[in-house]
Amino acid sequence: MLTGSKTTFKVRQMLPDIKERMLSQSGVNVRSRDVFGLRCLPGECVLQRAVMVRKKLTAREGRGWVSGTLFCTHFRVAFVPQDSPKPDDNADPVLLGDHDVALASIEKVVVVGPNRTKLVTPNSSLKFTPEELVLYCRDLRVICFLFDRLTPDAQVIEITYTIAKTYQPPKPGSVLSFQNAALGSVEMKQFLSNRRRDTHMNWFESASDWEQELERCGATGWRVSSVNDRFEMSTSLPRSIVVPQKVLDTELKKSFAHFHEGRIPRWCWRHPRGSDLLRMAGFQNNIYHEKDDIKNLEMILFGCQSSLCVVVELDEELPSPADIQLSHGRLRALCLGDISTSVSVPDDRWLSTLESTHWLDYTRACLRKASEVACLLRGGHLTVALQEADDRDMGCVVSSLVQVMCDPHCRTQRGFQGLVQKEWVMAGHRFSSRINYHRDNDKEEAPVFLLFLDCVWQISSQYPTRFQLTEDFLLALHDSIHLPLFSSFLANCQRERCKRSQNLGQSYTPVNGWRDVDSSSDPSDPPLPSVWDWSLQYSKHRRDRFTQPVPPIPSLQPLLNGNLNTHPDTHRPSDTVPGSVFLLSRGTFSCPVNLLPWRAGSSGVYKKSHRRAASSENVPGLERLLKAWAMAELPQGVTSTSAPQGPLDPYEPLLPLLMGPCMGLWKECYLRGALHAQAFSHPVSANHPHPVERLAREVQQLKDELARASSGADPIPPPKTAEPRRTDTNLNQNANNGTFLFPASRPQSASAPRAAPPPSSANRQTSRGPPPPPASAPPSRHGHHRDNGGGNKHTFLFGHPPAAEPRPDQRYYPAPNAAKLPKSNGSSVAS
Repeated sequence: MLTGSKTTFKVRQMLPDIKERMLSQSGVNVRSRDVFGLRCLPGECVLQRAVMVRKKLTAREGRGWVSGTLFCTHFRVAFVPQDSPKPDDNADPVLLGDHDVALASIEKVVVVGPNRTKLVTPNSSLKFTPEELVLYCRDLRVICFLFDRLTPDAQVIEITYTIAKTYQPPKPGSVLSFQNAALGSVEMKQFLSNRRRDTHMNWFESASDWEQELERCGATGWRVSSVNDRFEMSTSLPRSIVVPQKVLDTELKKSFAHFHEGRIPRWCWRHPRGSDLLRMAGFQNNIYHEKDDIKNLEMILFGCQSSLCVVVELDEELPSPADIQLSHGRLRALCLGDISTSVSVPDDRWLSTLESTHWLDYTRACLRKASEVACLLRGGHLTVALQEADDRDMGCVVSSLVQVMCDPHCRTQRGFQGLVQKEWVMAGHRFSSRINYHRDNDKEEAPVFLLFLDCVWQISSQYPTRFQLTEDFLLALHDSIHLPLFSSFLANCQRERCKRSQNLGQSYTPVNGWRDVDSSSDPSDPPLPSVWDWSLQYSKHRRDRFTQPVPPIPSLQPLLNGNLNTHPDTHRPSDTVPGSVFLLSRGTFSCPVNLLPWRAGSSGVYKKSHRRAASSENVPGLERLLKAWAMAELPQGVTSTSAPQGPLDPYEPLLPLLMGPCMGLWKECYLRGALHAQAFSHPVSANHPHPVERLAREVQQLKDELARASSGADPIPPPKTAEPRRTDTNLNQNANNGTFLFPASRPQSASAPRAAPPPSSANRQTSRGPPPPPASAPPSRHGHHRDNGGGNKHTFLFGHPPAAEPRPDQRYYPAPNAAKLPKSNGSSVAS
């Protein structure tokens, strides 16, 4: 009887899908439909559902529990709350609802029964009826569902098996099947083909887009070249690149062979002071340099500046992709624990384990290098060229961070999206290889882009009022990169994207000449949307939280002769030889002989240059660019923390504080599911607080007592029931990079009700106990930690209170062990 009812239910739920397929084949336009309250995408099939299920809400969702119906389709696991409004069939489709998770984002499926947990795989067999279903996601989310006692056992077991068998670990061939499941219907293809892009955002896909950026930055003396229009000069560079106006395309073509993968020096951004930021790959070895080639190479390298060029070496100081991958894997294991055994790191070793991951060290290194470049550009009238071996990883990170620090436009939503398009998508970052969607090349996998998002969060947490984009936007972008649906992340360069969209046209090779390029894409493949199409991914309620109001960005002052310097020759080294090239590596300037191969004296290489050689006597002038400007307005003996508060210059770089206490862990990203993962390894009673919560309260009490002792007040025993609250917002200025402090607790209204503790599974019967009350928060049970709505469960993890924003005169610049700079009259920046 049970089997028959299951079969009847499956047939009934598949009827709409069969009907839609028949209508699609006949060419009839099919709208999204409502199946048991779930708004399905065109062509989406509901495989199984379970009624009377409760979902645990995160802190951002309001905490507590919400009741509803759980669905599993061939694309996602969806949850529809019982009080949600009826879906509008005429509205545009949305891929994922507020409570949904894509099957491709699921990493592990764990079920919880009476005093046991089990990792469910497609070949698993359950010998008990699950009471809880926990989904571990690749984006570090942990989603928990609780089955009610009235939920039929058949539905509980069936939906558990369906999810375990439907979600597939990424492997070659699985990405395309997932894309077809979400976007492969006839109506969805037509909908995506007719969808318009955001016209207010710069996509950097055409020459006119780059010309618009040149005009915005006031970069005179530069032009957009289409010499790589057919990708025959460099397969990884975009079709349009920005080069000096005085360099002709015929001369430019000779320069590609001198750099790795043909990634020549090219313009990225101009500082309002008149300095230019360039990117380039490493030099090719054993290349004979003709006299004309040398002239063209140095014209490209110096750009519009005729006196000074600083080459910033990135490979020696910044982590490699392998280092980033190893560090991120350790961070995931720390935050989520061992999913298979449900074992996490003990609380007393959590901080040391976090430090051993080196994730914060790598974040600090990237921010320090970007701060150095931002200070150089602030000096004006020089060219700064970022050099990386292949110019496709850390060059993207540093170049983007410099523009976020210096350009207010890049701190808006559309400006930041354009920045990612320019420095990552179009610049040839290997998204497909680094994310490794197909799981066919583990050696190339490295979350370099996620490291960049963490660095941006570090800056925004210290300067929250200077960013229009919010943490919700960064989280949405972080989660979207784990979804293999967007053209922005499914290719390694513009050439591969054009190849998939069949816009490559012809290609030229010296042997074969012009030939038609065969596209490897199938015409039946669904068109992939851009990641910036947020209305396709999130509801309007979620998108409204992506931005916050900020003061309007003042327009740049008129540029004189292409340069703007409000302090002419104040910070510029006067002893610089025209045509000098210096190397900035490990915080120290030098002028090695072999910096430019054509200036070296090796045999077989043309060593004559039309520019004078650099002298080591000019190095102090460059060092003053890094430090003198930061302390110029401070009188002798006055530190940056006591400097007078002057008007804010919107184009002053936002230099982040890099000391240990100031570098926080992005807990809203990495620790979203930490307490869920720790629940199985901390089966304490609901009548007692979680060990982590007790530790946080003890530390908070000690901090409050220290604050009262320093103010001379009599010590007052802290209340036992009230939520501990930090009265100070100052971070301990400890230079120990291994020291991490707790964030300030956000004040909460005394009248705000506490969320009820979550239900537990340890004391539940096989029939799952008596029916719950109609309230959204179920009563507490044994077997899990207590979830107090007003308490900050993550206070043992680190971050910055949004209110504590350092002003530009409270900058921290590289520690003494990183930059060998001259001391400044006894007045120095805290390090």
